[in-house]
Amino acid sequence: MAADEVFAGVKAEYQTTYLRPSRSWLALDLGELWTYRELIYFMTWRDIKVRYKQTALGVAWAVIQPLLTVLVFTIVFERLLKVSSGGIPYPIFAYSAILPWQLFQGALQRASMSVVTNANLLSKVYFPRLIIPVSAVLASVVDFAIQFLVLLGMMIAFKVTPTWSILWLPLLMALALLTALAVGLWLSALNVQYRDISHMIPVLIQIWMYASPVAYPIENFGAKWRPLVGLNPMAGVIQGFRWALLGTNPPDILFLISIAMVLLLFVSGLIYFKHMERTFADTI
Repeated sequence: MAADEVFAGVKAEYQTTYLRPSRSWLALDLGELWTYRELIYFMTWRDIKVRYKQTALGVAWAVIQPLLTVLVFTIVFERLLKVSSGGIPYPIFAYSAILPWQLFQGALQRASMSVVTNANLLSKVYFPRLIIPVSAVLASVVDFAIQFLVLLGMMIAFKVTPTWSILWLPLLMALALLTALAVGLWLSALNVQYRDISHMIPVLIQIWMYASPVAYPIENFGAKWRPLVGLNPMAGVIQGFRWALLGTNPPDILFLISIAMVLLLFVSGLIYFKHMERTFADTI
C-alpha cells in the first residue's frame, strides 16, 4: 500500500474539530448543560468535599453560623430595639429568614468567585463555562438541608407547627438559588476583568442583608412602599419562606415584583456571561 493511501486513511479516521465562540449575543446553547450533566454533578460534589476538607468542625459550620446570627439578632432586634415578630417566637421568626438568606449568601459568594477559582480548567479543556457557576450554586444545597433540620428542631422546641404551605418550600428554595445564580453570573463574569469585585462582594452582601426583611417583619413597610421593596429579589423570597414555614401573610404584589426582578437579572446575566466567556481564558 502506498504511503499516500495510508496517510489518506489516517486523515479520514482522525478529523480535526474547531471550537469557536458564537458571534451572537443570544446564542446561549443551554442544551449543552444537559449534555454535560455528569460534569455538573462531579464539579458540585468536588466543591462540597473541598469546602469541608481539613476542617476541625466539618459540616458543623453550616449550623454554627446561622445560630450565632439568630443569637445576635435576638439580642439586638428583639431585646434592645423591641422589633415585633407578630406573635411568633423571635428566634424562629429570624431563623425562617436566615435560612433562605444563608442559602443565597453562600451560593452567591461561591458563584461570584467560581470562574476565577477554576482558571486552570478554562485554558486546558473545553466545556460549557456556565457549568462553573451552576455547580457552585448547587453545592450550597447541602448546607441548606442541614440548616433546615435545625429549624425543624427549633420549631419543635418552641412548639411552632408548620402549615400545609410548607409544601411550597422546594419551589421557594429553587427561587433563592436562581436569585443567587442570576446575580452570580454578572459578578463572576465581571470578576474576571475587574478583581475589585472580589473585595466588593462581602460588603454588598452585608448591605443587602440589612436591606432585606431578615431581622424585621416585612409588614414594617406600608402598602405604599411594597412595590419598591419588591425590587429587592430576596424580599419576595423571604416573604415566601416565612409564609410557607410559619403561616404569615401570604405573598402579595411584592412577591410578584421580586420574581420579575429575578427573571430579569437571570436572563440579562446569562446573556452577559455567555458573551464574555469567549475572553475568559485569555483574560485570566
